[in-house]
This record gives sequence, structure tokens and C-alpha cells, in this order.
Amino acid sequence: MIRIDNLKKQFGENVACDIPSLTIGDGDILGLVGNNGAGKTTLFRLLLDLIKADDGEVSLDGINPAESEEWKQTTGSYIDEGFLIDFLTPEEFFKFLAKISGISQQEADERLRDFERFANGEVFGHNKLIRNLSAGNKQKVGIISALFGRPKTVILDEPFNFLDPSSQNILKQLLTDYNKATGATILVSSHNLAHTIDISTRIVLLEHGKVIEDLPNDGGSAAKQLDEYFNV
Repeated sequence: MIRIDNLKKQFGENVACDIPSLTIGDGDILGLVGNNGAGKTTLFRLLLDLIKADDGEVSLDGINPAESEEWKQTTGSYIDEGFLIDFLTPEEFFKFLAKISGISQQEADERLRDFERFANGEVFGHNKLIRNLSAGNKQKVGIISALFGRPKTVILDEPFNFLDPSSQNILKQLLTDYNKATGATILVSSHNLAHTIDISTRIVLLEHGKVIEDLPNDGGSAAKQLDEYFNV
């Protein structure tokens, strides 16, 4: 479970986050939507202790990320290329992740096979450094790395960016299958409303750092209200 209490972050005069209370239950797939500047990435960075809040706190399964690093053992995330070690090849990168996670090479290879369809023969086996991959293939490496440790909590910022339509559809299936198989809580921010509606069990709409709507999304039920909001 993720809990947010009186969380505030401001950059100069700009309010990037002002959330009095928000709880994300175990097993939710939460879609975070909003226009540019709504505060989506800021919220994720606060959850991951990448920036410090001005006030309030968050907890991941009862752990405040600002006070302990135990949450890292059960959380996988990808925000941007800064999460990658780009002077390694993808194979070297995942060998490194396996080593620091105490995963044998055999187990690592087995886990990577789960992502063969998503990688589509474009990521592995080409002896390319991550920095020399296309934007879409860097995105795939980042997403795979977020899921590689089989985390209980997954946080992905704009995961559909840079992916071709086929890869976007495969990713939707990958995330929903992972959620069903593991019961993981998945947070996804995206400008792609259609994909977000397709995969999310719940959708939170942000505006200027505030929660404007917290919508159930059974069978895509949030679509009409979101369409009305964004069709200005």
C-alpha cells in the first residue's frame, strides 16, 4: 500500500504537488494523468525520494523512503534515461542488476526470457551500448529493468513514449499480465489516455499538483469524464 499525507512541493511560485491525502491499495493499477505541468513526474520523484518534499510524507508499505532504503528491495521504477548505465550494453547492464540483487546468471537469463516479445530482437544480441540504442529501445531497457527484480510496486513515468504501436500494445499486455500474476501495485503516468484507460483499475487526474478527480475505471468507466476534461 502507498500512502500520501499532506504532501507538498513547490518550486519558486510554482506549486508542483499539494496532496492532503491519497491511498493506493495493493494490486491497483493506477493511471496518473494530467496536462504538462500537472505534477505527475514530481509526484513520482517524491515517492522515490529523488527530491525532498517541503512538507508531509509518503510511505511504501509502511516505509518512509526518506528515512529508510528497505523499500528499494520491493520497488521497481523507470522515470528517464538517468536510471540507466548507458556506457554498458543491455546484457552488461542486466548482469550488473542481477549481481547487486543476488540473482544468479541462470535466473537472470530466465527472467529476461519473459521480455523477449517486448524486446522484439532489437535490444539484446547486438553488442550496442545503451547510449547508442534508439530512444524506443532505451525505453524498453528501462521498463524491463523496472520489472526485472519482480517488484511488489512498479512506478513508470510515460512508459509508452518512444515505443512503436506494436510495442505499446505489447507493453499494455505485459503490465496487466504482471499485475494479475503477482498482485503488484503499478503506477503509470501517461499522456496517452487510451492506453491508460485500457490498463488502469483507477485513474487520478492532477492539475497544478492537486488531485482533481480520483476515478474508478471498471471497464473503462473513467473515459467519458476524462474526455470531457481534456476536450477544452
